[in-house]
Amino acid sequence: MPQHTAGASRSTAGMSSRRAVTRAAVTTGLAALFGTTAAGGRARAATRRVPRTFDVSVSSPALGRAAPVRLILPSDFDARPTRTYPVLYLLHGAHDDYTSWTRETDIEAFTEGRDLIVAMPDAGPTGIPTAWRGGTDYETFQLQEVPALLARDYRASGVRAVAGVSTGGYGAMAHAARHPGVFTAAASYSGILDTTAPGVPTLMDAIVARENLVPLSLWGNPILNALTWRDFNPRARATGLRGTPLYVSSGSGVPGDLGDWLPGVLESTLWPSAHAFTDLLALLGIPVTTHYYAGGGHSWTYWKREFTASWPMLAGALGVPE
Repeated sequence: MPQHTAGASRSTAGMSSRRAVTRAAVTTGLAALFGTTAAGGRARAATRRVPRTFDVSVSSPALGRAAPVRLILPSDFDARPTRTYPVLYLLHGAHDDYTSWTRETDIEAFTEGRDLIVAMPDAGPTGIPTAWRGGTDYETFQLQEVPALLARDYRASGVRAVAGVSTGGYGAMAHAARHPGVFTAAASYSGILDTTAPGVPTLMDAIVARENLVPLSLWGNPILNALTWRDFNPRARATGLRGTPLYVSSGSGVPGDLGDWLPGVLESTLWPSAHAFTDLLALLGIPVTTHYYAGGGHSWTYWKREFTASWPMLAGALGVPE
């Protein structure tokens, strides 16, 4: 927030008065910026982590609770109070949280001076940002409540791009496919892109069960509730991606890569799912930039590299410098 310095005065009382007014103005400005109301979809509290990074607690009717979103604001946010900014949404993966992008990457330094807002919303412990059959609706939280907050309190424009890792990669493509035109670009790094491919429903159930949740609370039974599974499947909704710049990367996941067999096994499990998705895009005549690489594990070692590779596409869609 711009701060106003009280003018010089020979009166100590006058200086104190001016300082009090200044403090009140700054306090009022911060309250307006970060919000203190608990109304639906509004910020309840904001905590500054570093100069440009804040954790905001959002009161969410879709989730029935307050949920966090981490924001990285533009470098000139305070200095240009009338400017609006595009938003890059970064989605986390399973068994992780909304802090993962700032913990595992240099996204704060990377976006310095690039005139955009970075939003990293919560998707729960599974990182599957969907409307759960059990009632929790992360899709509405991420696509309606968080954007409304950003537009109202943080001067976000209507230009948005989305990228995600693992189940967040699923979310990036599912969001873009199910809501055509909402995002100017979408990128998935080791994402789950065909949720009904052989072995993938079992993997989804395992992700849910690992967090002590009932697997059927996601989309129900993959056979008895096949229409629901199809409705939330990026591959089945692929026609909604026409006209959206896309980036998809995945590794073959040779076991033992980097000395740890599990990331390689997970990556190899998702390899056919990613290919099924991009093969269908090719049949539909929908352009997509792909990077399929030999080996690789389901880890940030590869996702950081893939984000950098996809950045020119995301930057172009957001209208910011590469």
